[in-house]
Amino acid sequence: MKGNNRESRFGKREKRKKTNIILNSLIALVIILIIVVSAKIFFGGNNNDQALPAEEQTASESKQNEKNKEDKGNDIEQNKDKDEEKADNESEEEEKEPEENAEEDKEQVVTEGGSGPDVEKTIENPAWKPVGTSQTGEHTAVYDQNHADWQEMLSAISYATGVDQGNMTVWFLGNNGPNSSVGTISTKDQSEKYRVYIDWVDGEGWKPSRVEVLNEIN
Repeated sequence: MKGNNRESRFGKREKRKKTNIILNSLIALVIILIIVVSAKIFFGGNNNDQALPAEEQTASESKQNEKNKEDKGNDIEQNKDKDEEKADNESEEEEKEPEENAEEDKEQVVTEGGSGPDVEKTIENPAWKPVGTSQTGEHTAVYDQNHADWQEMLSAISYATGVDQGNMTVWFLGNNGPNSSVGTISTKDQSEKYRVYIDWVDGEGWKPSRVEVLNEIN
């Protein structure tokens, strides 16, 4: 009987031991699950909280990049418009100048010979205009190199021949009748030689009336 009681107590003790082990294991498992779930909730929440600002920042950067591209495109378009406008203005000016020159050339009359054997050809052009004057009051031609009238006569001669005064040699400049003068000039290398007739227009200055292209200077 005593042996059976001992075995019974031993069996009960083993059962309690096994039960305790199972209960402790279950408790440990529950604690581990709680820790895992808590960690997911805690860290997962932080990730979600950080994800939103990142998305917003990406969207903001995208909008800024689009705006920068748009502004750059507008600047390029504006510069293009300015360049086109500038090119159009230059083109108009270039077209206008040849048209004016062509108009003068169209009205220009050229004849062979002239007032003497030294004249190769004579040029007359109704489009020639007075060169302007700084003088006021009644006009009298003054053939003095230091006088304004002399300089204005040279301006009219330069205008009619196209010879710049800096490249001009004056062989003669004198009276050719009331309110009229005549000058003989050449380029400094004498490759071009002219006799130019000019008339005074009150308030407007000297106006070329005739140009003779010379073979030689007499």
